[in-house]
Amino acid sequence: MTTQQTRVRSGQWYVAMGVLGRVLLNLVLLLLSLACLIPFMVIISASLSTEEAIGKYGYTLIPREFSTVAYQFILNDLERVTRAYGVSIIVTVAGAALSMLVMSLWAYALSRKQFSLRQPLSFYIFFTMLFSGGLVPSYILITQYLHLNNKLWVLIIPGMVSGWNVLVLRTFFQDLPDELLDAAKIDGAGEWRIFFQMAIPLSTPGLATIGLFTMLGYWNDWYTALLYIDEPKLYPIQYLLYVIMNSLRWFQEGTQVMSMSIRPPLLPARMSMAVLAIGPIAFAYLFVQKYFIRGIRLGSIKG
Repeated sequence: MTTQQTRVRSGQWYVAMGVLGRVLLNLVLLLLSLACLIPFMVIISASLSTEEAIGKYGYTLIPREFSTVAYQFILNDLERVTRAYGVSIIVTVAGAALSMLVMSLWAYALSRKQFSLRQPLSFYIFFTMLFSGGLVPSYILITQYLHLNNKLWVLIIPGMVSGWNVLVLRTFFQDLPDELLDAAKIDGAGEWRIFFQMAIPLSTPGLATIGLFTMLGYWNDWYTALLYIDEPKLYPIQYLLYVIMNSLRWFQEGTQVMSMSIRPPLLPARMSMAVLAIGPIAFAYLFVQKYFIRGIRLGSIKG
């Protein structure tokens, strides 16, 4: 066998190994995707099953006894559910927008070395990560002094600033080239113009990542409504589902005590609530997915 033939066969072997490696990698990623997708499919299947089928056959990928009674029970008052969705959407969008504005301004100021109050404000934001005022002082402040109870703002303002998110955004802003910002100053740009027209566009992956986390926090928040909201028309969707679940549990316990034959679909209702709660935020994730992945990768590189 000549040297040229040996090189050709060696090249073919490397090409074949490369193809085999890509195939194995795709198979592994496919299995991981299925591992993440199957639980969600099980939740959907359980939400479309009867309570008796779940008790008899367990959780399956395909409903053994198809039923929409759980969704009918939850969506019985469609106006109330629609209103709760509207409250959650308003709170999530407005809260995330205001939160990102405040936190990005704070983080940008902390990233500028020439800012005189950089160290005191950094200590202040770090201090809030270690200690909090507690539930009772917070409740007194919000209800007795700020008078925000039973107002939509109470679902937005308390969670507007996260110390951890501010520090993460500061890391992204610190990575911006100082020469670029100094050149903008020489050309006559002020701090506001530099922030909105240069710092924000260059930090889009980090802002999208923190923005998604902020949206998740607002969307999944039900505890704030439990503390400060008494008006049913201001219930967000998560707290409304919590109220429905408690009512369903109490009703089931009452039927067991009275030995009634009609039982509410407790297990399917739980799964249907999970489907209703996760749907909109999963849809929003599709729009920021590429920025989210890029932001995670950049954060891991920066360490």
